[in-house]
Amino acid sequence: MKETEKMDILLEKLKEDSVKYKELETGGYSLEEKKNAIRSLMNIRMPGGLSDELADLQDEYLQEERRAKGVVKLEDIPTIREAFNSNLAYADKVSLWQGDITRLEVGAIVNAANSQMLGCFVPCHRCIDNAIHSAAGMQLREECSHIMSRRRMKYGRNYEEPTGTATLASAYNLPCEYVLHTVGPIVYGRLNEKHCQDLRNCYENVLQCCLEHGIKSVAFCCISTGEFHFPNEKAAEIAWKAVSGFLEKHGDCMERVIFNVFKDSDLELYKKILG
Repeated sequence: MKETEKMDILLEKLKEDSVKYKELETGGYSLEEKKNAIRSLMNIRMPGGLSDELADLQDEYLQEERRAKGVVKLEDIPTIREAFNSNLAYADKVSLWQGDITRLEVGAIVNAANSQMLGCFVPCHRCIDNAIHSAAGMQLREECSHIMSRRRMKYGRNYEEPTGTATLASAYNLPCEYVLHTVGPIVYGRLNEKHCQDLRNCYENVLQCCLEHGIKSVAFCCISTGEFHFPNEKAAEIAWKAVSGFLEKHGDCMERVIFNVFKDSDLELYKKILG
């Protein structure tokens, strides 16, 4: 069966599974429009009732998408000592890499989550939360929903995930082993010390979670600097201080910490700090 035929079957199954879009007419869609429709229907799907048939169809599709994008292995990512001849402490344990974090075959990648912890429901939104959930598959939302349900049973029905914590989940169709979710601070108005401490907590708790679960390599996104409006330069400074402080204490337990950036402006900021 051709890939386009498999895609058509998945799209029809997602429409059947949908409450609102069962009658969506996709017959005249181009290949790219079909891909966007698949991602959109995955994005808006509420957790619960995911059938094995739909999950299997989705997994086959996402694995093909993963092959098409290409997987980046840890050994293919240079350290800052190799890339910039950096003389910083732990330069052989730290990397700066620009690109799609969902391609990285590492121990864990970090997701900048929201307090509901269910991923982004906006179809094809450009945030990292959407990108990670879309590449991992609908099972990631299912797992996060189960985690939040247990926490609401313990802490109350209105529980939301606090800023600065770290929550471990499986990676499903991603090449990494785990996804580490952390809720970064949202900056309204002027930056203050609480914002900074909350961001430090994000990095420190993610690294502590790695330590507790034996995760040897982790890729950080630029937590809070996008939709949450944390100033990029200050965020990069906090990230490096948190990581270098952790490596000073636990460097023997970590093979690599990767600062993953997407924008050219963030790449230049981290080069100044790490170069």
